[in-house]
Parts: sequence; C-alpha cells; structure tokens
Amino acid sequence: MWPKSQEILKTNEQWIPGGVVSLNRKSDPNICFTRGMGSRVWDIEGNEYIDYQAGFAATFLGHNDPDITEAVRQALGNDTVLMGAGPTDLEGQFAELFCRHVSSVESLQITSTGSEATYHAMRIARAVTGRDHVIVMQGGYNGWHNDVACNVISSLNDVGPRVSPGEYPFDALSAGIPEVHKSLVHIVNYNDLDSVEYVLKRYPVACLILEPILQNIGIVKPKAGYLEGLRQLADEHGFLLIFDEVKTGFRHAIGGYQSLCGIQPDLSTFGKAVANGYPLGVIGGKKKYMDYFVHPDRDKRVLIAGTYNAFPLTTVAAIATLQKLTSPEHRVYEHVNQLGQRLEDGLNTIFAATGRPFHLARQGSAYCLYFMDHAPVDFHDIAANHDFALDKAYRVKLIEKGIFNFPLPIKQGSISFAHTVQDIDETLEKTEAVVSQLFQQIPHSQIA
Repeated sequence: MWPKSQEILKTNEQWIPGGVVSLNRKSDPNICFTRGMGSRVWDIEGNEYIDYQAGFAATFLGHNDPDITEAVRQALGNDTVLMGAGPTDLEGQFAELFCRHVSSVESLQITSTGSEATYHAMRIARAVTGRDHVIVMQGGYNGWHNDVACNVISSLNDVGPRVSPGEYPFDALSAGIPEVHKSLVHIVNYNDLDSVEYVLKRYPVACLILEPILQNIGIVKPKAGYLEGLRQLADEHGFLLIFDEVKTGFRHAIGGYQSLCGIQPDLSTFGKAVANGYPLGVIGGKKKYMDYFVHPDRDKRVLIAGTYNAFPLTTVAAIATLQKLTSPEHRVYEHVNQLGQRLEDGLNTIFAATGRPFHLARQGSAYCLYFMDHAPVDFHDIAANHDFALDKAYRVKLIEKGIFNFPLPIKQGSISFAHTVQDIDETLEKTEAVVSQLFQQIPHSQIA
C-alpha cells in the first residue's frame, strides 16, 4: 500500500541512520505523512486517515489549528527576532499566563523539548538535596537522558518477574550510559508504595519522577491513595516529587493532571500539548526550588541554557494555545471529553459482542484498548495479561481502513479538539468491520 513511503525511507537511509531522525517514529507499516489538517492526515501516496497519533499526543487542538497558525504568521509578519541577548516580552507573557493556571508552578523556565525539562528538574533536585539517587517507574518514559532512558516496554526476560517490595534491573534504552550512572537510578513499578519505601531505606534519594498517569504504555491510572502516598513519602524523607506532565499536562486539564488529582508536586515538566505540537518544554514549580537557577552560591547554582529556549514562533504558539484552551467560547475540554465518552461507549459495545477479554482505559481524550479483562495497574500486569500480537494486528488493520493509531501495541490513542462526532462514528464503523474480519481470521485459541 505504501511503495512511495518505502522509497523515501530507503533514500533517507543513505544520509540518516535508520532513515528517521527520531528512531521511535520508525514503525511497521512504514508510512510517510506529508500533510495534516484538523483531525485528518494524508500520506505521500495520497491516502487519508483519521489521526489518533497526533504527534505522540502533542497536537491537542488538531493539526495546523487556524488560531495557532495565525498567531505564528503574525509573529513572522512582525519580524520577531531571537536575539540571544536580554529578555523577551513573549517569554514573560507566556510565563505569567502559565503560572496563573498551574497552581503548583510559582515560576518557570522554558526549554525546547520535554526531555530537557526533565533533565533540568532532576538536576535541581540533586542540587537542592545534595543527594544523587533517583527513583523512576517501570513502564514510564521521561526522556532520552541517562537518568531516565530505561525500562519502558521491557522484556520480562530482561527485568524479571514482579517484585514487591524491591526494584528492577536497569533496562537501558541506549548504549553509552555509564555503569556507574546506572547505579544511581532505581526502577520500581507504578502503584507500588512499598517498593518506593524499600529504595528509600537503602539510598539517599534526591527525587522521584513519574507520569502521574502512565501514558507511554497506554493509560495506567493511579490507585486510590497512591499519589497521596508519594507526596507523604517525599515530605517525610526530604526528596523532591516531580510530576512529568509532558503528556498529561494540558491534555487533561488547563491546570495539568495535578489539578484533577489534587496532589501538588515540588516540580513539574510540561510539553507537547502546551504549544499544540510546536517544540516547547516547561519546567516549573515552587519558587524556592526554581531559584536554584539563580542561586547566589555558585556551588549550588544550576545551569540552564539553550539557544532556542523561548524561540519566538514556538512561544507565540504556546501563548495562543493556552488562550484557546481557556476560552469559554471554544470549551475545548468539554468537547474532547464528550468525544472520548462516545468512543469509549462505542468500543465497549463492539468488543463486548465478541465475548473475548478487553478493557478500554480512558482519561479524557486519551485512551488505550487492552486485550485483557481488567484495568492494568502496572507494567508487569500488562506484560502478563495483554495480547500483544492481537493488538498489533488490530492496529494494522485499522490503518489499512484509514484509522491511524501508532502501530505498536499499548501505545496511547489521542483525540483532538478538531475531531468531530462524525470522525468518531466513522472510526467506530470501521473498527466494527476490522473486528469482525480479525476475529474470523484468527482462531479463538490464539487470541483468548
């Protein structure tokens, strides 16, 4: 179906290792997308899709949202400049608007990516506490740097069976991470307070960083009392609690997921939806911690630098995004939550009719269909119970029908503000056809 896409990849491989500049984008089937508008995208072959990938959940308002595009055009027309000297009015406007809406953020800094933001957050935590060790989640993704490039979708052969209380081996996502550095990182399962306490008894911990909902292995929600327990442990043991809201922030609420769960972290990181897919990240939190960037003691001062931090086009996109998200005219969250409920109800009806195990996990506009009979509580639960082969086959069949979710099992689907009731109904109609075809082709013994 995609010969031109294959040729593009083959040509790119002459000049780019792997043919793709961010290798987590490489997928099977390989499709080269060339254009997007609203809820729809088109590939180089001319095929049209209803899109639920959304740039790994970044384009929350939809592709090339007209209000964001117009703000960027005006900035270009005004000859806006990135001077690299002195403050800018745009970064101040954005910071004030942001801090008004996220109650835990008293001040902030702007980066170009979410990974940079998590890197800075962990560096602050080490400067504040004078400690080196960190806790991260099995099944969480917090960026590409050494502290967190590990243990996302691991093989159980690499990390072993569930342990609680206890921790898991460092399952590196990359070569080049020093062994001595790995010894500072402690991996535990999400929703497991006993294992957090296990690590705290053994190591001087500077911070614990987590997505408040695990959204890189689908949608895994916190158990009752889990996030509250982390907050209490942070207060008791003196480590910083960091919420990585690069995916959850602004997709679920204007104050981030923290405004829904009622737990205030010490530091937070944001990205993706905050600028509707323009390359902008945020680190923010309590002023007493953020001021380590300007600490009077040179030995305690934390460096932040970046030529493209608060690049004017991305900053105006972020300002316009926050303005639209807070607009009573658009009622963004009401719209996407209604669509999310419509999709959930429809998928539940379709899969209930098959008589086979499934669970549709959803938080607002983000969702994931699991082929297991209950809501997952952590990565090991998914690894033990989810049918990965069926998930892959299901995603590929949907893509062939013009419904695009990333073709890797347990990856989140994302509804945008640009989606319509008609988009959801078309998605459900094609899903029903795919499910009928798929379950006829695969014997029950292979998918039950």
